[in-house]
Order: sequence, then structure tokens, then C-alpha cells
Amino acid sequence: MEKVGHIASDIGEYIRQQRSNAKISLRQLSKLAGVSNPYLSQIERGVRKPSAEILQQIAKGLRISAEALYVQAGILDLPTGGPVPDAVRADTELTERQKQVLLDVYESFRRENNHSNSTTPDLPTKESEHHAEHPDR
Repeated sequence: MEKVGHIASDIGEYIRQQRSNAKISLRQLSKLAGVSNPYLSQIERGVRKPSAEILQQIAKGLRISAEALYVQAGILDLPTGGPVPDAVRADTELTERQKQVLLDVYESFRRENNHSNSTTPDLPTKESEHHAEHPDR
């Protein structure tokens, strides 16, 4: 039971922190997430442990990934990645939303490059062509 209480207070504190970063009041988040004000307050204070469904609604209200809340709540393990995703996730100065956007962009570039590398070679850019014609510049 001690572990459940600890997880509940951790997720509550995390939600409060994300709400504060987003500059949203408890009442505003309550409306955005479709969760009662008293229930949300209890979650933030660590009195109640929210279900995965409630976490998903709260994540939507905060405009962060539900996965981030699931990881904080101990429902999911931290996703694996590599040096770049790990560095982004570890950055304490970014909000969860900013981290998720960066990770999404990073992954889209990797997918694009994997697809490009398997279909066509890199073409020279205008600038590299210019330097080839005028090496003294």
C-alpha cells in the first residue's frame, strides 16, 4: 500500500507541475479534462490514484502525451531510445509537450532519412555546387 501512495503522490505532483508550466488553473484543467474539480484536486494531492483513462483525459487537457503520464504513474516503462531521445527526456527545462514535439520531429527525420537512404542517393545542394565551381570562395 505504501508504494501505491507514493506513486499517487508522484503522479499528482507531476500533474500539478505540468499544469503550472501550462499556466492552467485547477478549475480550467478540470473542465478541459472532463474531471470534477474535487477529484482532480485529490489526484494532485496524492489522495487518489487515477486510472489510465483519467490520466488520458488529463493529458489531453494539458496537451501532453498520455504516455508521459503513464510512465510517471508506473503504468508504462520509460520508452527506450538512444542518446538523443534520452537527452530530450532528461532535460528539466522543457515541458512534456515540448519534449514530445521534439521527439516526434526527431523520429520523423529518422524515418524520412531511412526511407531516402534506401531509395535515392544524396543530391548536391546549390551551395556545394557553387563552391565546386568557385573553390576560392
